[in-house]
Amino acid sequence: MARLYSNENFPFPAVEELRRLGHEVTTIQETGTAGAAATDDEVLRFATAERRALLTMNRRHFVRRHMLSQDHAGIIVCTFDPDFVSQARRIHARIAAAPTLTGQLIRVNRPRR
Repeated sequence: MARLYSNENFPFPAVEELRRLGHEVTTIQETGTAGAAATDDEVLRFATAERRALLTMNRRHFVRRHMLSQDHAGIIVCTFDPDFVSQARRIHARIAAAPTLTGQLIRVNRPRR
């Protein structure tokens, strides 16, 4: 399963479901850096150094970071979905379908209803 790092804006219930699905997820809160005003570059550098793909809702900024450099452990950008279990399962499916997360940008959107 995947090694993931969720930033401050990623919903914890989705983290819990990803863990239940077998992924190793660390949150920015668990590292003690939440609220420290870390820049997006710092967050991505930390995730990369830990060999973890970044989970975020901050799509615009991290898509831009990916366009500048693919030297990262993966970036998974998501749209908000209040159905956190379904969101986690969509992320899980996208991870399972990817041959590697390294250097990849994966978009996980809420389904249209």
